[in-house]
Amino acid sequence: MSSATLPKTRAKEFREALAHGVLVADGAMGTMLYEKGVFINRCYDELNLSAPHLVKEVHEAYVKAGAQILEANTFGANRGRLATFSLGEKLVAINQAGVRLAREAAGEVAFVAGSIGPSGMRNASPEELRDIFTEQATVLVEAGVDLLVLETFFAIEELREAVAAVRAVAGPELAIIAQVTINDDGAMLDGTSTEDFTALLDQWPVDVIGLNCSVGPKATLETVERIMRQTSKPVSAMPNAGHPADVEGRKIYLCSPEYMSQYARRFLWAGVKIVGGCCGTTPDHIKLVRSEARSLQPGHQTLPVTVDETKPPVVKMPLVPVGEKSKLGAKLAAKQFVTFVEILPPRGVDPAREVAGAILCRDAGIDVINVPDGPRASARLSAAITCKIFQEQAGIEAVLHFCCRDRNILGMQSDLLGAHALGVRNLICITGDPPRMGAHQHATAVFDVDAIGLADIVTNLNSGLDIGGNAMGSQTALLLGVGANPGALNIDEEVRRFERKVAAGAEYVVTQPVFDIKLLENFLKRTEHCRIPVVCGIWPLTSYRNAQFMVDELRVPVPEPFMQRMQRAADAEAARQEGIAIAQEMTREVQWMVEGIQLSAPFGRYQMAVDVATVIEKR
Repeated sequence: MSSATLPKTRAKEFREALAHGVLVADGAMGTMLYEKGVFINRCYDELNLSAPHLVKEVHEAYVKAGAQILEANTFGANRGRLATFSLGEKLVAINQAGVRLAREAAGEVAFVAGSIGPSGMRNASPEELRDIFTEQATVLVEAGVDLLVLETFFAIEELREAVAAVRAVAGPELAIIAQVTINDDGAMLDGTSTEDFTALLDQWPVDVIGLNCSVGPKATLETVERIMRQTSKPVSAMPNAGHPADVEGRKIYLCSPEYMSQYARRFLWAGVKIVGGCCGTTPDHIKLVRSEARSLQPGHQTLPVTVDETKPPVVKMPLVPVGEKSKLGAKLAAKQFVTFVEILPPRGVDPAREVAGAILCRDAGIDVINVPDGPRASARLSAAITCKIFQEQAGIEAVLHFCCRDRNILGMQSDLLGAHALGVRNLICITGDPPRMGAHQHATAVFDVDAIGLADIVTNLNSGLDIGGNAMGSQTALLLGVGANPGALNIDEEVRRFERKVAAGAEYVVTQPVFDIKLLENFLKRTEHCRIPVVCGIWPLTSYRNAQFMVDELRVPVPEPFMQRMQRAADAEAARQEGIAIAQEMTREVQWMVEGIQLSAPFGRYQMAVDVATVIEKR
């Protein structure tokens, strides 16, 4: 089909969305129809005609859960599979109805994908396979899908024919996602290894390489990480909700929505661009997956500027120089080495213990106390108020973490102006952890903007402009810091986001904890062209379990020699001393590469941070 005869779809919008962010796909269709009472001996694709209300209800539930891609109920709607139900003559009607139902549910909120599964035919020739896939793809494209998904392919030769046939029909306009199904070892069911099928798909005319079905999130993640080492194409992950168990004759998927969302976070950390679910996943799963996606990459919004042509153009006020914003700003401007210690706000209203920790740090020569904003999605005393208390009662300057999770942009402007009025002038702008990570999982997240959009807001306020770009008549002098992760699995994306943060006005950066010096060196080299002062995160490990948590949950790489040293510690005190020793070694190495360090005080052990700081040499 020529491009001139293709219907108007959102194909171009999909490509743009894929290029600029993460997308969340829907979950299982069959699982949901089964729960609605449809027996497994039915042709689920035919329900597009005989029970369209059931299919549309499933689509609408996924849209409500936050899915950005809806797969039409057409997975088995090819001539080979429909023939087993004597429904071959309804192929066109079933596929057309499937796209229409998905489109009605999607509206302008989600993209509609035409789902194409394996042929279901044994011993079919390459020519027969191409005819089967060409026929279905032609109907789907003519029906107006935004993209095509080839999924659950277990034989590489059949996938080869499907790709060739579908690309010939779709032309260059429509994006094609090609997903295979694997064993626990990462190989396709026909024996093709991860490395082999990735190499082939990297050469073939598909836009996204992915995995779906068969295995649960763990094996999918392990295989995704292997795929990403071999291709620069976007990767998708749509695992089953674990392996099904037989319970009174029914197949029950035991992977909870919370478990799936934890792995969704890991998929996104690894750099996956499309994440969704397959068999056993429900709208409850997708709702939490979308929450993770929004928290990790909410999508950068450019703040609108209101222009009234009857008034003179708005003139930005000159920014206050970094060295005049705060004591920390003066030290950074003078190229002095700075030290931060992180102290969490109290859970209640009594900050006495935290103030004592801040005084301990002050007396040890620490420059500033870094105060997280609702760390790990916990409800604590206001971070801005805690900063004010430290500055007044402990006599040490504070740095305010400011996250996007809990405030819309109106609240952000108010709180930033309030922090400035309180005398809290140092910021670290972060996106924030999703509510699921805390004790109040039913709390809702806002995420109007991410850390990049927040940096834009701060720069506007520092220029005397409000969030609409209108003159305020005064300006803030907030020192704008941001975060970065030198150990990010997708370092290319991390560098791109860092570049955008600097372009938005970032004046210094604080990194995630670093244990592997090579990762820091690589990050510094990759960001030489947009260098701002770097404050390197240093975390004194407290136990081998703490080190495992860093690796498994926070995805912070810890070299194996450090892991072994922590594991060999004879008791808890020995482990803490070993953690301090490792942190001191890291401090000695990094202090000549960066402009400062941030020391964590794990579990409120402020003395550990002070002990690490004793090895810092004066410049």
